[in-house]
Amino acid sequence: MTGGRVVVLGPTGRNFAAGMSGGIAYVLDETGVFAGQHCNRELVDLEDLIDHRESTEVLDLIRRHHALTGSPVAKRVADTWIMCRPKFVKVMPRDFKRALARLEREEAETMIE
Repeated sequence: MTGGRVVVLGPTGRNFAAGMSGGIAYVLDETGVFAGQHCNRELVDLEDLIDHRESTEVLDLIRRHHALTGSPVAKRVADTWIMCRPKFVKVMPRDFKRALARLEREEAETMIE
């Protein structure tokens, strides 16, 4: 993945995030094994989903997925969001995170001028 956002509600393979240079993935880790057994952590950091705005965006994507596909998993996750939210892992490429931070700094400097 080189850009965008993806929400993963099912199991992942062993080498998730290998070559991930941009974008953000939100993985529902209901079994607690994603970080240790399924994610290639060479280029990415794993974070909790704690930001309210970001959490709302993820829930909106899940609800949209359910509306478009009728996914029973998406419905269950949306209906039990309070319990499911802490089980999400944010997968963020380090280079992408640095680039976003640089853009934020540049925008802030532009607004000051």
